[in-house]
Amino acid sequence: MSWREDAKRKAAIKAASHIKDGFTVGLGSGTTVAYALQEIAKRIAEEELHILGVPTSRQTYYLALKQHIPLTTLDEHPQLDITIDGADQVSKDLNMIKGRGGALTREKIVASASKKTIYAIDETKLTEKLGANQPVPLEVVPFALPAVTGKLQSLDSKPVLREAERKLGPVITDNGNFILDTYFGPINSPKDLNRTLKLIPGIVETGLFVEIANIVYVGGRNTVRRLESRLVS
Repeated sequence: MSWREDAKRKAAIKAASHIKDGFTVGLGSGTTVAYALQEIAKRIAEEELHILGVPTSRQTYYLALKQHIPLTTLDEHPQLDITIDGADQVSKDLNMIKGRGGALTREKIVASASKKTIYAIDETKLTEKLGANQPVPLEVVPFALPAVTGKLQSLDSKPVLREAERKLGPVITDNGNFILDTYFGPINSPKDLNRTLKLIPGIVETGLFVEIANIVYVGGRNTVRRLESRLVS
């Protein structure tokens, strides 16, 4: 295991330590969350922990089933105790870019339904400004793709339709939409850009997670740092 994978694993374990007996937990998507699921399953077995998880993607759903983690839905539990997730890029004020796994809309919905949100990353994901060498994923209704692409280009951005690997055609999200990986360069105001993007018809959700994270665990080569936002209660 590389030091980055080990750093993610250790950060994910720290994030999972916030889960308590009786919690309903939002389960994000991606490789970092896979480590968290392993830790949650271990705690269920060793501590007889009783929790319910709400997965944000089919990938997470099947991983959780494999780990024998009980699952539920937002229909049954519209308010969650906590969400555990990873991130693609995190700024010093704990705003984030997410969506490399294509589950950004459901991840943001689950995060917004949670009393507390905990994220785990390795230290290479930290940045001074969001958008530096990192696109902002946008979930887009297929019918609106040409119009949305034109609007984004008028904002001096470079939208790129995400293509599927090992099969022809674009990536299709769990919601049946496309992903535009959109390059803006360093973003001075993620909040303003997020607001502008959400006003474009056809954009379902953005990968800008602004003022959402409560705690971010940052794994390094030897230590795991805990960063807290002013949102922590």
